[in-house]
Amino acid sequence: MPRRISRCVVECAVTQAILLGLLSFLSAFALAGAEQRLILQTSPLAGFQHYAGPSLFPLMRAGDNLSLRREPANPHDDKAVRVEWRGVQIGYAPRAENVDLARLMDRGAQIEGRILHLQNSRDPWKRVLMELYVVQDEER
Repeated sequence: MPRRISRCVVECAVTQAILLGLLSFLSAFALAGAEQRLILQTSPLAGFQHYAGPSLFPLMRAGDNLSLRREPANPHDDKAVRVEWRGVQIGYAPRAENVDLARLMDRGAQIEGRILHLQNSRDPWKRVLMELYVVQDEER
């Protein structure tokens, strides 16, 4: 009878392999002197309407830096990744896309972001499109 492997064991192994591959890739780039960023994902900003986003929207520009903070004690999502613009919370990384992001951050990877696109839309999911990337030590 084949042995059954739990989903958690498989997810942890896959995440570890991805992280090790990512770190090896970034190390190779550092040796080559290339820009040391690796784009992880492009996502809409979640929760924009519930935080300072609407009042700050007129001040935001494409290309502005975003800071990310893990919130493992968040009562709604233990993989929550808070997004800040100029030190003020404007929302979260979408729950459907934050599992690998949270795992990387929990393992010490420095993740940052920037505003990729702004759209003056009634739909808050279409207002801010962000790009999230891993930063190599020398760039911090």
